[in-house]
Amino acid sequence: MMSDVKIFVIDEADRMLDMGFIPDVEKIASLLPPLRQTMLFSATMPPEIKRLAEQFLMNPKLISVSPPASPAETVEQRKLLCQPRDKRKALLQIMRGQDITNAIVFCNRKRDVDLLLKALIGHGVNAAALHGDMVQFKRMETLDRFKKGEVQILVASDVAARGLDIPTVGHVFNFDVPYHPDDYIHRIGRTGRAGRSGKSYTLVTDDDAKSIAAIERLIKRDIPTMTLEGVKESVPNAAVDAAANDDEQPARRRRESRRP
Repeated sequence: MMSDVKIFVIDEADRMLDMGFIPDVEKIASLLPPLRQTMLFSATMPPEIKRLAEQFLMNPKLISVSPPASPAETVEQRKLLCQPRDKRKALLQIMRGQDITNAIVFCNRKRDVDLLLKALIGHGVNAAALHGDMVQFKRMETLDRFKKGEVQILVASDVAARGLDIPTVGHVFNFDVPYHPDDYIHRIGRTGRAGRSGKSYTLVTDDDAKSIAAIERLIKRDIPTMTLEGVKESVPNAAVDAAANDDEQPARRRRESRRP
């Protein structure tokens, strides 16, 4: 019986409506009384998703507490250009150079979460995994141990990028550059919360040039580049900048390669 429901809340609205949950949301909405308050919450709301969401709203009001798709100013951001084979070495080297109370390391794929976890544990790191293939009670148990300080490093997929409110997370490491620029905002938003300072580090390989350029266009700033002794850079900054140009770049390179 949902006839008395007065408030309908959709959290992480952009992802909910962008991941194929629209039929489910529509079904729930159809069971609710038409006179109700519907609230959509999200750290990012792309225009196309915003237009899609309007079908659930009547006389909507927009409340924004910060510029769209903007990382918190309390987060110090860095990127490291490295070879794929050096990523684990680079991650460990950065970690050992930091005073880490706790941190989240993000991977793009669930299988890479398990592989990286095994490697970190092999180097004596107190770490645990969190991803969507884990059963719910196991995810909750792992999160509880992380909150209590029993786990120092949480190796996670993007399941931990949203809805995870642990104000004391000091560091975020992007072992993989996220496929979608918005996900970068959500990931590094796990640190620097509640007025605290935080640090984020992103490992960038040759294949990530376009992705990191898209992120920098979104946040309207260049992420400062750092270097590590013994870690060879993957791409010069010029290559990353070139990836930010229009889509004609690959075609132009093909035309130039055919010239005598």
